[in-house]
Amino acid sequence: MHKTRLALLIMVAGSLAACGESSSLQVSDGTGPSPKLPEPNKTLIPTVNIAPAIGWPEGVKPTAAAGTQVAAFAEGLDHPRWLYVLPNGDVLVAETNAPPKPDDAKGIRGWVMGKVMGRAGAGVPSPNRITLLRDADHDGVAETRTVFLENLNSPFGMTLVGNDLYVADSDALLRFPYQPGETVIKEAGTKVVDLPGGPLNHHWTKNVVASKDGNKLYVSVGSNSNVAENGLEAEQGRAAIWEVDRATGQHRIFASGLRNPNGMAWEPQSGKLWTAVNERDEIGSDLVPDYITSVKDGAFYGWPFSYYGQHVDVRVTPQNPELVAKAIAPDYAVGPHTASLGLTFAEGNTLPAQFSNGAFIGQHGSWNRKPHSGYKVIFVPFEAGQPKGMPVDVLTNFLNSDEKAMGRPVGVVIDKQGDLLVADDVGNKVWRVSAAK
Repeated sequence: MHKTRLALLIMVAGSLAACGESSSLQVSDGTGPSPKLPEPNKTLIPTVNIAPAIGWPEGVKPTAAAGTQVAAFAEGLDHPRWLYVLPNGDVLVAETNAPPKPDDAKGIRGWVMGKVMGRAGAGVPSPNRITLLRDADHDGVAETRTVFLENLNSPFGMTLVGNDLYVADSDALLRFPYQPGETVIKEAGTKVVDLPGGPLNHHWTKNVVASKDGNKLYVSVGSNSNVAENGLEAEQGRAAIWEVDRATGQHRIFASGLRNPNGMAWEPQSGKLWTAVNERDEIGSDLVPDYITSVKDGAFYGWPFSYYGQHVDVRVTPQNPELVAKAIAPDYAVGPHTASLGLTFAEGNTLPAQFSNGAFIGQHGSWNRKPHSGYKVIFVPFEAGQPKGMPVDVLTNFLNSDEKAMGRPVGVVIDKQGDLLVADDVGNKVWRVSAAK
């Protein structure tokens, strides 16, 4: 079939799918400790409801919660995805996109998904660098910008232990020497451990955080498919959080069955590791809610065989009832298809009191739901180390009135002034949310 005709048929089919299948529940129904989980609605053609990426018009910005204000901390970046604040207040930004992964684009499905991601703003080449932003005069705008590290391979997560800076590339965990205050690192990195990569590398983003004592590193590794359609052998070491010994590079699977974990952070009261996870697609607009959860050592969270505990996904072959019987449900749902990526806890922020205890979550936004979900930053209140109550919107209106994406929030972090920074990889900005004056 001629490629142009095939593309036309796929676009028409996608439009029909989007029209024929839509949500019967509100996003709030798929939110909280006990989300509603309707029966799967598997259509012949998945719902494709893309919010085309257009960027921010001059003078337009997202809407901040009452009692807060938002302004650009940095602009003109190239696909900024992830943030890390150094002890001296400098902010590191991973400017990054997907690495070459030719096997992921094979077949009609792979080609279609490539077009979907491209239209959503994820089709540009990766800058492969980490940029340092410095706001020396503390006016809320970074006046210094330098290329801190370059020639990386789709970098994402970053963490500092002593004078060792760790960077999670798409296929390896690297270590670089760092001296406080320096604005560029010229030394070559040292590989700590290989991470699952290769020509498929479907969920390519890898994150890293350090244990409180600095002896262990925790690395998130997403799955190589939606629901193991590329075969279970392609999922070795994936859909998991690794625990890596910092001194030796030896690693083990700390927790598994996590389809695509991205954000990781330590909850300040309990000391537990938490993660934000993107759940599976293509069984309806109301399934499956993404979630945040505490991460238990040795626990299995269901993927690909089941979701939300022991709700079996019949698409997966072969089935594994023994493993499903061990699957535990996550702590808190954050809505279906919201693509919740960023996660940071409120400790040290200077926003209004309602944001004093809980988690900020960057929701990159849906493509497989009608109507759209996500495309905002939310705050989940906590009490005694656990979520308590419904989320509060922090930043909204990333979509315009035509349902086009002016921006898409990703990484979130609290800076040294106690403000919330948000990476926007479509708007090519880092937003700063502070208390209103």
